Amino acid sequence: MSLFDVYPLFDVTPVKADGVFLYDAVGKEYLDFYGGHAVISIGHSHPVYVKALTDQLQKIGFYSNAVQNPIQSKLADRLEQLSGCKDYDLFMCSSGAEANENALKLASFHTNKATVIAFNNSFHGRTSACVAATDNPKIIAPLNAQQQVRFLPLGNLESVEATLKAEPICAIIIECIQGVGGLDESTTDFYKGLETLCNKYSTVLIADEVQSGFGRTGDFFAFQKHGLNPHIISMAKGMGNGFPVGGILIHPLIKASYGLLGTTFGGNHLASTATLAVLDVLESEKLMQNVNEMSAYFIDKVKTIPQLKRLKGRGLMLGLEFDFPVASLRKKLLFDHSLFTGSSKNPNLIRILPPLTIQREHIDTFFNALEQEL
Repeated sequence: MSLFDVYPLFDVTPVKADGVFLYDAVGKEYLDFYGGHAVISIGHSHPVYVKALTDQLQKIGFYSNAVQNPIQSKLADRLEQLSGCKDYDLFMCSSGAEANENALKLASFHTNKATVIAFNNSFHGRTSACVAATDNPKIIAPLNAQQQVRFLPLGNLESVEATLKAEPICAIIIECIQGVGGLDESTTDFYKGLETLCNKYSTVLIADEVQSGFGRTGDFFAFQKHGLNPHIISMAKGMGNGFPVGGILIHPLIKASYGLLGTTFGGNHLASTATLAVLDVLESEKLMQNVNEMSAYFIDKVKTIPQLKRLKGRGLMLGLEFDFPVASLRKKLLFDHSLFTGSSKNPNLIRILPPLTIQREHIDTFFNALEQEL
């Protein structure tokens, strides 16, 4: 049987990972500045993480949400404490797409409306509703296209209010820093304006923190820089450090009822344990402080690259934008310098999403390689 050929693959086969490094079968070392799509938050094979999952697997790895799971309850308390999102409820699932799918579904249940506002260059996932809210027609099947989504320019409050006036809108879904789209972001005035308009027109504000959450921007969530209080917060990726975990935080304004949402694997014993381990390491190793320190160092090093058009993003969710397509440059960084980086919808932009444990010497290695190739 062949694998369904939907991924263009680099000719690299990692068999081991440790900290910020990957190793192939012959022991060649690669520096990971991409974290497998921003998934690796506390570093590959972190000993606290490995021990927690190993210990839990020796007890019980899985049972459904039909029984009590004290680990999930403990996670909800820890998440409230470390994120600062007080009085929200937690619903767990298994991926970012599932998180956004449930967020949109819940918004529609809550408002009894069907249409969604999303923004140009957005990416929210590949399942039915969230792929329809993703600004990429190539991945939207006819089945998905029946969803009612209005794409608007990022930063244009006038177009948002005009749309809210013209038709019933169940939700506005926003990445405060766009990921796949290319690290674009707007202003605090715009994001606060969205919040005001959502409250005015009885519309649910969804903050998509799938890529930007769990400390990646230097705040626990990217929206916190702007002082927002979203109705729903979606999260995944760095939440599990590689274990398939997702979830949404739900404002107390939105009420639960039995059967409203459901999942088989979400919040299982291993998933909850993985997320607890991530939170423990984020706190004990002061990784959000490290994000801010390493981001400042990275930004200072950028000054040594005169060919750079623009640095985008925040924390360790960064984009290096040039005046030329970067595909060949990324290949040279990978195959000649053993450095993983990321692409985006913007062909001129390199995405930088390393583990939050990255240190100055790793950033020096990256810039030395970049300078040689430029």
